[in-house]
Amino acid sequence: METVIDAQAAPTSPDRRTTYREVLAQPQFRLLFVTKVLGIVAETLRITTLSVLIFAASHSPLLSALAFGIGFLPQLPGSIMVGALADRLRPRPLLTVGFLMQCAAAALLGAVRMPTAAALGVVAAVAVMTPVFSGASSRLAAEFLSGDAYVLGRSLMNMASSGAQLVALALGGAVVAAMGAREALVVAAVLNAGCAVVLWLRLPDMPAPGSAPGAVMSQSWSGAGLLLRTRTVRRLFLAQWLPSGFMAGAEGLVVSYAGQRGFAAGTYGLLMACGPTGMLLGDLIVGRLLRPSVREALVVPLAGWLGLPLLGLAADPSAPVCALLLLASSLGFSYAVGLQKPFLDALPSSNQGQAFGLLGSGLMTLQGIGPVLIGGVAGVAGTGRAMAVAGGATVVTALWMASWWTRARR
Repeated sequence: METVIDAQAAPTSPDRRTTYREVLAQPQFRLLFVTKVLGIVAETLRITTLSVLIFAASHSPLLSALAFGIGFLPQLPGSIMVGALADRLRPRPLLTVGFLMQCAAAALLGAVRMPTAAALGVVAAVAVMTPVFSGASSRLAAEFLSGDAYVLGRSLMNMASSGAQLVALALGGAVVAAMGAREALVVAAVLNAGCAVVLWLRLPDMPAPGSAPGAVMSQSWSGAGLLLRTRTVRRLFLAQWLPSGFMAGAEGLVVSYAGQRGFAAGTYGLLMACGPTGMLLGDLIVGRLLRPSVREALVVPLAGWLGLPLLGLAADPSAPVCALLLLASSLGFSYAVGLQKPFLDALPSSNQGQAFGLLGSGLMTLQGIGPVLIGGVAGVAGTGRAMAVAGGATVVTALWMASWWTRARR
């Protein structure tokens, strides 16, 4: 059996900054990183292309939107029902099967003309298992990297995820236009198949981290309950879930805000690009330039800053000022970098994989609920004020975090 190489990027001092080059020098993490990026490109291409196909067949904006979100909605139930599999199965076959399932779904959607309900059912079935695969991948990253290298590895994954989504969204339309929607789904299937083959050939065949007896569903349920009953873990979950949900609500109103304000055509694209741009810059600055202790000390101020600039949108500023406010706000997403190591340290070793899966599925769920809630506020108070409400709710969350974060760090 192959052995896992110790994290080459492990710091010699608790407050030593690690470099991205050191993180990527760890071969197993580099493998996880590359396959994750390609998997995100494939998934984004599949989701957007399916939305196009369903809209063309039904002419229903609702069904098209449901096609876009159906890959996220079942993840939280999946994490609660089968999340324990991330800690019970060997990672190499588990991750390989995950990519093969994505491959089969994309190939089936591209090759078979099926009713809309059946197509949505295929995507939902795969989404139920997504927390298991993502949880196992995140747990492996924590094994391959230690200390500050782990924190920077998580930051690098987040930046790559944002970049891969931007690339896939930008190129997806061109691929569909050049090849056709069903052929684009075949491209997504090929990318997933390639990731499966590379993981099977290159990832060490490590043993399962745990083999606790009992039914998977009961163990998953009890594991999720244990995580949510542990006060520190629950707080760290909410600290990552709530701001993300509120900010997703604000971002969901950008197009209507630009339209209602009468901004020039195409301005909404610039405003929407401010979010991922600021996230990338913030993670790069906080992750690379600040020491671990400084990152953790800035968690609450950065979380508050995430919401603060949005308050200015209630005053209906000009388009350039709106862009600056959105860009400045999104820099605050880097607060999550300082949460990574305390979150890992707070997790019980027996179900780290399920915890990471629950974290991801909770983020997806709140990012789906946020636009609904903030959109409801917009119907009453207007888009600018609703976006300001989302910012204010984020500031309130930061104040709540301030009441316990210092003790949690200790």
